[in-house]
Amino acid sequence: MQDTAERASQFLRSLANQDRLLLLCQLTEGERCVSDLEALTGIRQPSLSQQLGILRREGLIEPRKEGKRVFYQLADPRVTAMLQQLYDIFCTNYGEHE
Repeated sequence: MQDTAERASQFLRSLANQDRLLLLCQLTEGERCVSDLEALTGIRQPSLSQQLGILRREGLIEPRKEGKRVFYQLADPRVTAMLQQLYDIFCTNYGEHE
């Protein structure tokens, strides 16, 4: 059980950053190139590269190179499941407690 708790904790740490969460939310809609991610999220270099690097190292996203452009897509189905839960809690009437 301790190993499972450690893996879950690491997964949650990967999501527990506003920029990374924004990037992952954009990628739930499909593959995106870096310039699109920058425009959609407002995250500027070098922070964008840093956060994409963390998500890549954690195995949550995977890159695909096409010429000089790099595209990213989700690589871990747990991300989609977790983001759906977060959406249900924070982005629906259920989650509106302000």
